[in-house]
Amino acid sequence: MGKLKQKIKINLYDKVAEVLKQARANVVISVNQTMVSSYFHIGKMIVEEEQHGLKRAEYGKHLLKDLSERLLQEFGRGFSQRNLEQMRQFYLVFAKTQTVSAEFKLSWSHYLNLMRIEDKAERNFYEIEAFPNNWSLRELQRQFDSALYERLVLSRDKKAVKELSKRGQVIEKARDTLKDPYILEFIGLPENKNYSESERETKIIDKLEHFLLELGKGYAFIGRQVRFSFDDKHFKVDLVFYNRILQCFILIDLKIGEITHQDLGQMQMYVNYYDRKVKLPNENKTIGIILCKKKNNSLV
Repeated sequence: MGKLKQKIKINLYDKVAEVLKQARANVVISVNQTMVSSYFHIGKMIVEEEQHGLKRAEYGKHLLKDLSERLLQEFGRGFSQRNLEQMRQFYLVFAKTQTVSAEFKLSWSHYLNLMRIEDKAERNFYEIEAFPNNWSLRELQRQFDSALYERLVLSRDKKAVKELSKRGQVIEKARDTLKDPYILEFIGLPENKNYSESERETKIIDKLEHFLLELGKGYAFIGRQVRFSFDDKHFKVDLVFYNRILQCFILIDLKIGEITHQDLGQMQMYVNYYDRKVKLPNENKTIGIILCKKKNNSLV
């Protein structure tokens, strides 16, 4: 009886704790959205006030200086002249895509980074992608530094490129989950280093979270060097993932040099095995990916 009471207490605690954690998270989100919306509104008022000045540049300079001094006295830190300039810039950059009543979902720090992106379509893309993918500020910067938008643009037609800036990365077919051309800049292996496939695999596992983000949407890690057998012969798949959007297994083989027809044949064998022996009837066909340094498009 005592163990049962203890179990009930533990379950109750877990439930209550989860409610409180979610409530705190909601408070943080609400405060953040209110703050960012307020900054947007302040930026709008500054711009409108500046436009009433006869000598706009000089008037604006004194306006922000005087406004900053008064706000600092009453509201404290956060309203320096530089901060007010950023609020003004925030409104100017996002005025055509947002309204004062719009719901800003990212943090102020996120928007400070987004404002530095000059291309409007590219900026819209990163803003759209950052929230549903829960990108931290650091991850947003990493995705930008690795040229995610440009790489997606290279692999899509003109119509699909326009969709990127309106809807973000939409998964309609298997190819849409991949970022091509592929980049592994985050694993930390120098370009001129003679490293092995096992070393690269180890580096990927060490930074699995970043690898999943780099790979695309919906990927879950299953295992490395996953073994299966045909009679007395044993084979190992370098990396195995499952994509919950596509509802299928994703097999990845790592190749250091140029891809060969033997590599393609081996991957086809892996895919056939998973389709016949591993995947469930309601799941889609397995996809095989070979990551290589060089490829012959005609051969592929």
